[in-house]
Amino acid sequence: MKITQFTDFSFRLLLFLARSRDRVVTVREVADYYSISAEHLKKIVRSLSDLGHIQTVRGKLGGLKLAREPDEINLGRLIRDQENLALLPCHEPCDTCPVQDCKLRVLVDQALGAFLAHFDGKTLADII
Repeated sequence: MKITQFTDFSFRLLLFLARSRDRVVTVREVADYYSISAEHLKKIVRSLSDLGHIQTVRGKLGGLKLAREPDEINLGRLIRDQENLALLPCHEPCDTCPVQDCKLRVLVDQALGAFLAHFDGKTLADII
């Protein structure tokens, strides 16, 4: 499984904010720090804000800050929220598979479950 750049930078933004809890951080500051597009980062900010992980502060002294404590942000849940986890086209049971009794989907689902289970036991606080 490969984590998308969107999820990777979601983790990185949350880490940056967790390490800067004493102040409001600007999108430009984070974009410059990670050398990424501010426009791409704004999409991530919107997603994390919609999920309730970060708070946006408007105004001249505005920016971003964590909306939750780091130990309340579960990494497994974050991956589920940010990623398309349908790893195979036959992710859901279907009648169109030409292979009768195909066990590939079951094997992939088990592997994905193990991957997510590892992250389910971790929070942002574990990686600060």
